Amino acid sequence: MSIHLVGGGRSDDYDGEVYKPFLTEAAARASIAGRAVPIIGVLLVGGGDDAPLVAESYRSQLLRAGTCDPRVTTVAEGDLFTSAVLNGIDGLVIGGGLTPAYLDAVTPIIDELRLLVADGLPYLGFSAGAAIAADTALIGGWKLDGVPVLDEDFGEDLEELTVTVGLGLVDLAVDVHAAQWGTLTRLIAATEAGLVEGGVAIDEFTVLIVGDDEFAVLGAGSVWQVTAHDDGVLVSSLGA
Repeated sequence: MSIHLVGGGRSDDYDGEVYKPFLTEAAARASIAGRAVPIIGVLLVGGGDDAPLVAESYRSQLLRAGTCDPRVTTVAEGDLFTSAVLNGIDGLVIGGGLTPAYLDAVTPIIDELRLLVADGLPYLGFSAGAAIAADTALIGGWKLDGVPVLDEDFGEDLEELTVTVGLGLVDLAVDVHAAQWGTLTRLIAATEAGLVEGGVAIDEFTVLIVGDDEFAVLGAGSVWQVTAHDDGVLVSSLGA
């Protein structure tokens, strides 16, 4: 099974191309358990008064992408998930919103989540869910040593670039909404400063699929790869 990292992007008429490999893997896991339809756990944080609409948008998107049974759990920012959200599922989606709040909310279930993924549970991180999947997660910020590297609006309510321990599902830092929000510059700055050892910035409507010994890119955009170099950093794009 694989780790699916989606760079964000939602639309009511999107056919869900980037979700289909994830749902195929979830269906394979469901069949082993004797289920014809895979049960997909969807974890969302925040949303305020719009939380029910946001939950329905995720549910509808998954159903447009393939046959599945999405089970959405939403908690308010500051609240925590319990292990009950992981019971009996064939795939796990962690959605988008304020990245630090997502990491806080899943902290109580990280160990169990890691064990399930190691046992073959397919994981799909959308936006924040992709960023926190890293060993060392770049969870926000728009300044490095007080110097702007990104528009303040995309700092995730953090000022200085902030890295912390993530879910540990992939061994590279992940940023999202790359071409749309310009977050590639944040990843470049974090890499050059030695805060992370490099990583990927993923465009919207684009997924990076990380398997045991290989990876693939699918969707409308690119995955931008940043690696440390003696003279700074190297940037290259991985097209779909």
